[in-house]
Amino acid sequence: MADVGLSTAFSPLRGSWIAVRIRQGCKPAGLSLSPRRRRTSCAAAAVRAEVSFVDADEAKRLVAEEGFTVLDIRDRTQRERAYIKSSTHVPLFIENQDNDIGTIVKRQLHNNFAGLFFGLPFTKLNPDFAKAVKEKFSPESKLLVVCQEGLRSAAAADALEREGFQNIACITSGLQTVKPGTFESVGKSELQNAGKAGLVTIQGKISVVLGTVLISAYLFITFFPDQAEKLFDLAGISL
Repeated sequence: MADVGLSTAFSPLRGSWIAVRIRQGCKPAGLSLSPRRRRTSCAAAAVRAEVSFVDADEAKRLVAEEGFTVLDIRDRTQRERAYIKSSTHVPLFIENQDNDIGTIVKRQLHNNFAGLFFGLPFTKLNPDFAKAVKEKFSPESKLLVVCQEGLRSAAAADALEREGFQNIACITSGLQTVKPGTFESVGKSELQNAGKAGLVTIQGKISVVLGTVLISAYLFITFFPDQAEKLFDLAGISL
């Protein structure tokens, strides 16, 4: 298997671009290689380790039986809500505190939407991510790279693979798919809910309250029409 290039993906909630390598064979799509160069490309690709994507149960087995260490690459806010006990934290994205005019405008737009509704911080790629991981682990280390949705962990795994790490696994679709009790966790919420914050966490409660009010109003108008009409008149509402 070989790299065919970069596929860029935008995470609208985080406001950040990340690139993930796509492996589809030795020949890059749309590019003609000579037989000699194709053999060289395939040989070079053969020495690259392939990242394993596993479900939560297999991830648990890798940690318990094969000695994998959990590398949590989520941002600080998600980790504070819940994290796997004994995991190591090296964020792929860090909070963007830059003060150039372009960043200030983007931060304001982000905070008025993703920050307000989803509780997500305004972030940027951590320029020292690979360096920080290499300071904590050797390239021979077995790493289970986790994030909340699965996209960031794939990008992080690719970056580490290019730095020479050979034993990397990721949880497909991230910690949001991990059922309670799969891993021993620390925090105020379950691992699968650590990505939930902001107004979306209370919209269900708001809907219940509004629904109750509307139903009560409907019943009041139905069974006490005279009183309801007087209330509408006092409020200046004509039916």
